[in-house]
Amino acid sequence: MAAELDPAVLVGDRVLLGRSSTAERVADILRTRISEGHLAPGSKLSEDTIGKALGISRNTLREAFRLLTHEKLLVHELNRGVFVRMLTVQDISDIYQVRRLIECSVVRHLGNPPYGLAGAEAAVAEAGQAAEEGDWLQVGTANTHFHGAVVALGQSDRLNELMRGVLAELRLAFHAMSGLRDFHEPYLVRNRDILAALRAGATVKAELLLADYLDDAERELVRKHSGLGTAEEGQAG
Repeated sequence: MAAELDPAVLVGDRVLLGRSSTAERVADILRTRISEGHLAPGSKLSEDTIGKALGISRNTLREAFRLLTHEKLLVHELNRGVFVRMLTVQDISDIYQVRRLIECSVVRHLGNPPYGLAGAEAAVAEAGQAAEEGDWLQVGTANTHFHGAVVALGQSDRLNELMRGVLAELRLAFHAMSGLRDFHEPYLVRNRDILAALRAGATVKAELLLADYLDDAERELVRKHSGLGTAEEGQAG
């Protein structure tokens, strides 16, 4: 039988509760800003600016940075500071591998309809409104909301948390696309098609549509980032 934990051991950890929870909240704020496209890859994050804006201590902010570095959203460069991470082609392929495992699996195991599609419907409407207004940055945000809502159909807090991190990391790849409208517009229709299949309870069709969607999006992003790498090498030479 395992020995009972001595409460005295936990007393020293009490101070971590407030700092940890605050740091996690700060990390959530910054993660959201990244997933909404407001922090571009390569951006330097100022401790003074962010700390004053949020009214938090330097230690709390550094802990939040550490959490987001662990999630591969930020990178710490010695003697230079903390930067929003720039993705590689391999990063993009890894992200889409994870997306297939999560999103397609959720759709495949939905069971019998009807499904709780309010979140997905709201995201499609949000994207349509943003497109009408010509706000293609917001269309990208609505797109991440749609795919987050698809995963939420699985009713798993762990999957939802994992997907939030994946979508935030993915958003970093979108910044490389020079024409946001050209990139995002075709997927508006494809999201509607996936939603229509889910409304009809046609999960096999929805999964096929989703798999094709992910394949095409990965191919497009990889092609763009591969070109960027070639251009950078040419400049360096």
